[in-house]
Amino acid sequence: MKPKKVGVLGCGMIAELGHFPALKLVPGLSLEAVYDVNWNRALAMQHKFGIPHAYPTESAFWESDLDAVVVCTPAPLHIANVMEAAAHGKHVLCEKPLAMSEGDIQRMIDRMAKAGLMLFTGFTYRFSGSAREIQRLVRSGAVGEVRSLRLNYLWNLHGKWTWTQGGERIASPLRVGRMLEGGPMVDCGVHQIDLARWWLQSEVEWQRGIGVWVEDYQAPDHVYLHMGHACGAHTLVEMSFSYNATSREPRSHFQYELIGTDGVLRYNREEHSFELRNSHGTHWLPWHPEKNFAGMHTEFAHALATGEVRDMPTAMDGLMATRIARLATEEAMRSREQTSVEHPSTQIRAVDTAWSDLGSPLDTGEHEESEQKDLEIPLEP
Repeated sequence: MKPKKVGVLGCGMIAELGHFPALKLVPGLSLEAVYDVNWNRALAMQHKFGIPHAYPTESAFWESDLDAVVVCTPAPLHIANVMEAAAHGKHVLCEKPLAMSEGDIQRMIDRMAKAGLMLFTGFTYRFSGSAREIQRLVRSGAVGEVRSLRLNYLWNLHGKWTWTQGGERIASPLRVGRMLEGGPMVDCGVHQIDLARWWLQSEVEWQRGIGVWVEDYQAPDHVYLHMGHACGAHTLVEMSFSYNATSREPRSHFQYELIGTDGVLRYNREEHSFELRNSHGTHWLPWHPEKNFAGMHTEFAHALATGEVRDMPTAMDGLMATRIARLATEEAMRSREQTSVEHPSTQIRAVDTAWSDLGSPLDTGEHEESEQKDLEIPLEP
């Protein structure tokens, strides 16, 4: 069977460091075309990766002979990109978050389904060898019944500042863009949300978000998310863009912990450690990086060839993760104490929130209404 022809829309960091190298490795896919609004950038990527075609216009890209497109543009452009893909009969693997609102994601899903095309979400963490081993161990009962998950990713998003060619220090455009799109939970936390749902095979029935403002954006740059699953397990996701953001020698913290009735699974990226501790003893497991683009594209190739989804993250997986992340971020923004000038990162006092009512499920009418509406977060620097 001939490899499926794939094009990449957008030539930013995620395409250069993740998708392009992986697409060149997967036998079932042929990287045929690229487009970027920056023509010189497209040409540079064409030369670097030996891509046959770099198109000068987006219309020429869409009209080319491709089976599928990988969308790597900024999140606000995703809905228009996917609609074009549907109009031109091309399957899509779209980077996260799928869109800026739940309503837009649903429209993308409906349009692709009407066209008889597949739409997947770029949750590449699922394909790490360690993440897949966690899935296997959870399902085999290696730690008993999983009751609690702690998923942390604290980092600096490549720093708060950058410098122009003239030596002027400016706010990092990457950072500003990611904060305007929703902040760390919407940008990165969706990976952890997806992993929790995938590992537990259990939907999230409720979520709570608390934010900390180290920087002055409307969205918090450090977020805590508590999720309650239908199976009774609880997940805490902690995400940060401000961890060591101004440090001369920054470091990150990336860790998974799954706590069960008979032991603990622990994965730490910085330590290169992965372990299982249960009643039988301690087992040191093979460590893998947290991402695996080649693994995701291998599964994508299988889906394109057979129509079988298997473990590919669907658009609905993307919708669910984005919904939870945005609800948590919205809640954090609503709960921010508006009257505190001396302590702008402080949350509104617990006595003034539903958190003080320990006997309730914490579902207020306001929360229910926010779940039903078309979620869009107006974010300003």
